[in-house]
Amino acid sequence: MSERVVDLDAQDRAILRELRRDATQSAGAIGRKLTLSQPAVWRRIKRLSDAGVIKGGRRLVLNREKLGFGVTVFLGVKLATKGGRVSLEDFERAVSAIPEVQTVEHVLGLFDYRLRVVARDIPDFERVLRRRIMTLPGAGDVEANVLLSEERLLGAGGRIGGLCIWHPTRVALWQRLDEENRHDCTA
Repeated sequence: MSERVVDLDAQDRAILRELRRDATQSAGAIGRKLTLSQPAVWRRIKRLSDAGVIKGGRRLVLNREKLGFGVTVFLGVKLATKGGRVSLEDFERAVSAIPEVQTVEHVLGLFDYRLRVVARDIPDFERVLRRRIMTLPGAGDVEANVLLSEERLLGAGGRIGGLCIWHPTRVALWQRLDEENRHDCTA
């Protein structure tokens, strides 16, 4: 089932660009930058939120290292089918209750789920894996990928270490936000 695409005008795109730069800005601050009134900006943000363009509201980003979580692992989990069908809802509910599991994504491919798990160190991750994740109803094969570093691309493409990185989904999204769509990287 595909969702209806929301039509964005130039002011909507400008507001979204400002929110992308700094989501903590007030409607008044955005209005001053775009020469719009605070109520007009607030109404547009509310309409974009109600339409599902803006999801999640303000988001708190915690520094995992400062909180003692030095290791991030992406874990692919294939559900075991021994003894009959496994309830996806039961697995999702159980895995979501584990505090070290930051995200749970139901995916199509070699694995059924992709989890983002944080731990203090590798022995702590092994403990979480053995005692919590592998004991969940339906947990089968797993594959772990340890995060070495993380870069956040703000736009559709970006330059990392002199390499031009393009992501098709980001290109489509940012083209809708910025019709001029100028990037540092050329195709």
